[in-house]
Amino acid sequence: MSKVELPRKIRMAKAIRQNRPVPIWVIAKTLRNVRTHPKRRYWRRSKLKV
Repeated sequence: MSKVELPRKIRMAKAIRQNRPVPIWVIAKTLRNVRTHPKRRYWRRSKLKV
């Protein structure tokens, strides 16, 4: 990825950080009401506009 511009790399890194599951402490705190992440992205289904 040496040819990719820095701003794009930063946006891609942000997308990687956002694509994590809900933390276990959140599931425990909400008594399993919040289990899934509504903004979770799967690499095959939806592409990024980066």
